[in-house]
Amino acid sequence: MKPQITDIHSSLSRRHFLKTTGGTAAGLSLLGTLGLERAVHAASDDTIKIALIGCGGRGTGAASQAMNTGKVKLVAIADMRQGQVDKCLDSLQTQNPGKIDVPKERQFIGFDAYKQAIAAADVVLLASPPGFRPAHYEEAVRQGKHIFMEKPLATDAPGIRQILAANEDAKKKNLKVAVGFQRHHEKGYIETVKHIHDGLIGDVLALRVYWRGGSRAGLVREPGESEIQYQIRNWYYFTWLSGDHIVEQHCHNIDVGNWIKGAYPIRAHGVGGRQVRNARENGQIFDHFSIEYEYADGARMFSVCSQIPRMWGDVSEHVIGSKGKADLGHGYMIKPNDGAAIRMKSDGNGNGWQQEHYPFFDAIRKNVTYNEAEYGAKSTMTAIMGRMAAYSGDLIEWDEALNSKLELVPKQVSENMTPPVVPDKDGFYPVAIPGVTKAL
Repeated sequence: MKPQITDIHSSLSRRHFLKTTGGTAAGLSLLGTLGLERAVHAASDDTIKIALIGCGGRGTGAASQAMNTGKVKLVAIADMRQGQVDKCLDSLQTQNPGKIDVPKERQFIGFDAYKQAIAAADVVLLASPPGFRPAHYEEAVRQGKHIFMEKPLATDAPGIRQILAANEDAKKKNLKVAVGFQRHHEKGYIETVKHIHDGLIGDVLALRVYWRGGSRAGLVREPGESEIQYQIRNWYYFTWLSGDHIVEQHCHNIDVGNWIKGAYPIRAHGVGGRQVRNARENGQIFDHFSIEYEYADGARMFSVCSQIPRMWGDVSEHVIGSKGKADLGHGYMIKPNDGAAIRMKSDGNGNGWQQEHYPFFDAIRKNVTYNEAEYGAKSTMTAIMGRMAAYSGDLIEWDEALNSKLELVPKQVSENMTPPVVPDKDGFYPVAIPGVTKAL
């Protein structure tokens, strides 16, 4: 008999959140009670004021989706370039008329612009290049703001530790924190993972997670552009800014694997390299990775991500259990060995990028505990550990990876700084060499 499938989206979202974040509702801090909630609801129309940090495509999308959740208004914006701010605001004015109130004096440009934008709002959306995420999160927590931050949460282990430390303060201040691992808010994923956790396919023995497809084109340097300006504009192709594509994109699938296991790997080894993407504008990142992760119970997660044109493409997750298997991303299918296959249904209420904002803003309005930062940080760290393994060729243990002192992102970043990587005399950047490069 096929198990009955019910709509578990709302109840499981809350239950899964409490399980994975370890959050508790032990009580509001004095700051949360007297300061944060008053700030959010001070306006007579209880409109929540948001600030956007990082005006690229994902930041623009996140701002629009946030404004779709009710009485939400964009009041401040920060980016490195005025042209990007203008483009973002033009798009948002079209998508969300009447919800944009960002005069010139609240359009902040430059390396420290995020601090000013954060100060102007109740909620901040962090969508700048991931290398800057830890510093931006720490500042938003210091200022006592609720936070939505895009994945990944850092590009190196020191950044992950910075996120986790700041998050302890966020919990003390009763700040609501959402992370852009939107699959946690898609009904098809939620139902499939629920059935796996309920034992429908037995013990999880192995997982396969894929992100195989194309990528954005590298950007050519513009006349008169400084090295730091160029690298930030072409951020995707520099490891200190993006983490490489295993961290920047494939972290989604890796996160699903961790969610299914309810744990994080204890070690990883693997390979990777650059086969076809070798132009100057391709910076220093790899174009393929293949990583084997091991969990404490002996289960394995096999991770493959590649960005090579004209190759077979696939973005999905697959599970092998002791009593069956499951496919996610290809229709959310559960296949018990002793029963009929079960296909999950989506809820028809929009994609995960939109769905992830509803519980976040609902938690702000109702003042309930909401914090996704810990699992977001640890899934990001899982991807970083995989990159460490491929870059170095070493077997990397979780504890040594998390405690690594290798710092990719400078503590202080300014428009006059020399970036942590620079080109050689021919304009090419240093690329990791397995067996030579040190990852820790």
